[in-house]
Amino acid sequence: MEKFKWGVIGTGKIAHKFAVALKHCEKAQLCGVASRTENKAKKFAEEFGFEKYYGSYADFAANSDAEIVYIATPMASHFADAKLCIEHGKNVLCEKSLTLNAAQTEELLALAKAKGVFFMEAMWMKCRPVYRKMKEWIASGLIGDIEYIKADFSNFITYDENDRLFRADCGGGCLLDLGIYPLTLAHDLLGMPDEIISSAHMMNGFDMSNSIMLRYKSGAFVSADNGFEIQLRNNAIISGSKGFITLGNWFHCTDEGVLFDRRGNEVERFVYKDEINGYEYEVDEVHRCLEAGLLESTLVPHSDTIEVMKIMDKCRKQWGMKFPNE
Repeated sequence: MEKFKWGVIGTGKIAHKFAVALKHCEKAQLCGVASRTENKAKKFAEEFGFEKYYGSYADFAANSDAEIVYIATPMASHFADAKLCIEHGKNVLCEKSLTLNAAQTEELLALAKAKGVFFMEAMWMKCRPVYRKMKEWIASGLIGDIEYIKADFSNFITYDENDRLFRADCGGGCLLDLGIYPLTLAHDLLGMPDEIISSAHMMNGFDMSNSIMLRYKSGAFVSADNGFEIQLRNNAIISGSKGFITLGNWFHCTDEGVLFDRRGNEVERFVYKDEINGYEYEVDEVHRCLEAGLLESTLVPHSDTIEVMKIMDKCRKQWGMKFPNE
């Protein structure tokens, strides 16, 4: 069996979750990990079984023989870290939001294309079985034309000025961290909106909560509430002319989707429990693409990543929100 040499940049919470999945994927070889300090990299390598560790990202990019790099650093660092890896000829899977704005995203993707390397935003939602079943139902015409989408992502998180979520210099705020999921869902199903109506509760230069409505010439519209200040169920409904679909609580990683007819009668229920922790599906997608010689994923295409970033740019412009390092 051909194995792919994986590297990881960043050793925070999300990197730990991803490494758990990576460790159990048969086609993955845990090649190297990099952190800002050698001690953190060493500890991470020992915990998950990476062959080598590096005390700087530059050292990793220049000397690691990793073929594909998962970037799990804070959002404000994604652009520089991904660019470093691309320039060294490495394939990249970079956490969302990919960058701080659409201009940075377009620059990265253009560079990846010029260098001939694979690049994918780590939008794990799109790779998960329940999400893909939902799209299959819609493509089959089972709910007709989409008329309404309601999707929320709001968690109560205690304020901590040192947490990246609450630091504008780290790309903080709820839009890029949470709001990207409802907006990605909406864009994937309806495309670019014709109108964006949004508002946000701003604090220290970033959004603590926001409410976004997307409107389309077809008459369809999307409603999404996101934030760190209140706890919602974080489920989703996609309603059409013939029926509707619900995605269970934590819609972006739910293990259950239900299809209903227009009168609310259940037609089909799809349940799929994670084999590991849910991150294995994006790993599998990367492997599939590399085996096929693809430079971008058909599940998470570059054009989608760029357009969702453009939607978020427009929302931030309405709020007067600009990151200090843009």
